[in-house]
Amino acid sequence: MNNYNFTVVERFMRYVQVDTQSDGSSTASPTTEKQKDLSKILVQELQAMGVADAHLDDFGYVYATIPANTEKKVPVICFCSHVDTSPDCSGKNVKPIIHKNYQGQDLVLPDDNTQVIKMVDHPDLKDQIGNDIITASGTTLLGADNKAGVAEIMDAANYWMAHPEVKHGQIRILFTPDEEVGRGVNNVDMKKLAADFGYTIDGETLGSLENETFSADGLKITIYGVSAHPGFAKGKMESAIKIASEIVAALPKDHLSPETTEGKEGFVHPVGIQGNVEEASVSFIIRDHITANLAKHEDVVKQIAEKVIANYPFSKFEIKISEQYRNFKEVLDQHPQVIEYALEGIKRSGMEPKLQSIRGGTDGSRLSFMGLPCPNVFAGEHAFHSKHEWASVQDMQKAVETIVNIASVWEEKI
Repeated sequence: MNNYNFTVVERFMRYVQVDTQSDGSSTASPTTEKQKDLSKILVQELQAMGVADAHLDDFGYVYATIPANTEKKVPVICFCSHVDTSPDCSGKNVKPIIHKNYQGQDLVLPDDNTQVIKMVDHPDLKDQIGNDIITASGTTLLGADNKAGVAEIMDAANYWMAHPEVKHGQIRILFTPDEEVGRGVNNVDMKKLAADFGYTIDGETLGSLENETFSADGLKITIYGVSAHPGFAKGKMESAIKIASEIVAALPKDHLSPETTEGKEGFVHPVGIQGNVEEASVSFIIRDHITANLAKHEDVVKQIAEKVIANYPFSKFEIKISEQYRNFKEVLDQHPQVIEYALEGIKRSGMEPKLQSIRGGTDGSRLSFMGLPCPNVFAGEHAFHSKHEWASVQDMQKAVETIVNIASVWEEKI
């Protein structure tokens, strides 16, 4: 890709200014209509490149095809990113800023000078000396998760359409909504997608490839208490709110929580509590890289609830567990070429590949179990879901190059 005039940064700077936050409390699909605002732009830009079949469906998914230009019978490869940003931090009126020729200084964000991005807090910045860093202005997240990936796939598509001499098989592009609220592939039409293997472009550090995620369950505990008029409640009332609070307070303090674990350590994490005196519920996410450990962590919650509820003879509780996603390593290990060819693509782009696990999940986690083996390639996004989110121009350009090279490797290896 020498002498290629990358478009990824220009695209990224525009895309992040489109508010696409998803909403976990919504039952619609997509959960917010505004996600389609960006998806419509993507379709228009793909069509302008000459990608004739690019379209947006009613559920907010963008599908597009880069036709094969080789005589070889190459597996169909899908590149996927999500358009939504996290509801954890505002994504409205994002003002992206490029800090050119970063030299290790603190980055004071101008719209709120209490928001300061420091190398000591973001050690990956040590590898960015001399690069150009993109941040938001201090009042919103940036949206690099995952608009960096979206812009990178779009630039790769632009390259392929402009360079037919670069051989590749058929390439499918998929942009999804609602990944941040765990519903990113709920309504993907796998028959329409018709891909054999895939890559989400939603990873962090330059050169990284993620072949292992958490396995994940949702757990909801509902407490049924006893209501009574508070003026006459002695010996009668058993407040479901207080019981729920006691259960949360009794969770482990020094282990099995997000704030006390790292690496491949799992956790139990309460993410929501609601209710009244008569009925209250607590929602948890349960995470571990070893799927079998989920049941053990869920049993910890159950034992705590049983111990607490024993002090309330007229109250009871129930627990409901729902599967969210599974560690896609279980699938990827059956298709080693998916990892092998991606590592080769990273090497060809001039980097030393880093094969690693992720303390989270991606659309690829579920896609892999839906028949599309799909590891996660770096996009260069950092400090996701926060006002300190950042990405570098040079990392995003390397991601574009890597996407193009992965497709070339697949064509060559057949």
